[in-house]
Amino acid sequence: MIESDTIKLLRECDAGIKMGTASIDEVLDYVHDETLGKCLSDCKEEHEKLKEEINVLLDQYHDDGKEPNPMAKSMSWVKTNVKLVMDESDETIANLITDGCNMGVKSLNRYLNQYKAADEKSKNIAKRLIHIEEKLADDICCFL
Repeated sequence: MIESDTIKLLRECDAGIKMGTASIDEVLDYVHDETLGKCLSDCKEEHEKLKEEINVLLDQYHDDGKEPNPMAKSMSWVKTNVKLVMDESDETIANLITDGCNMGVKSLNRYLNQYKAADEKSKNIAKRLIHIEEKLADDICCFL
């Protein structure tokens, strides 16, 4: 059970990171404010470092990770692009990213509760990812 929950939690973290970095990539070209751009770039870099850790652990379990849900990814892309076409402001970007962070935090907490038997290393990664998402939402709230 521990191994199964560990793999499942790592896979959800992997999918969440992929979703988060894709969302950041979608908006970066529209950013006007240098500080907002740096916050987003720094967060993307933190996601990528954590993804490397997750990949090492998943490799140990001979698992390839998980892609984000295609429907969720498509809906996010549509929402982002429609909102940016209507308003390319930093406020719109901060709003979109904050919504994504909040959804990520909610999902990750749900997975932490769902996969209680996961090992501590995997739980720690999920908690670190939650912290990264919460920090980004906090750092960009001045642009809302």
